[in-house]
Amino acid sequence: MSTVSTHILDTGVGRPARGVTVHLAARGGRAADWRALGSATTDADGRCRDLPAVPAGTAHVRLDFAVEAYFAERPAFFPEVTVTFAVVPGEHHHVPLLLSPFGYSVYRGS
Repeated sequence: MSTVSTHILDTGVGRPARGVTVHLAARGGRAADWRALGSATTDADGRCRDLPAVPAGTAHVRLDFAVEAYFAERPAFFPEVTVTFAVVPGEHHHVPLLLSPFGYSVYRGS
């Protein structure tokens, strides 16, 4: 079974992004439909600690970051950020999001 974790750093203010809802979905292959697995909200450290494990047979995972409400107090270009990636069975996948009002970057962390 694979696991997924994430955290968000708001590079515009140099702090973790608190209160962002992150939805986790999975699919078995390119032609398969997405299956919602659950969601979590980032804590004061910008981390989602409650994402469920990924079921066996999963080929791809999608993280949907609902950032529009987070940027409600300031102008921003992206209302949401979606990251889709391939998973390796039995491995942990940490996918940090570096976020600013007008850009973002993701990478596979450790």
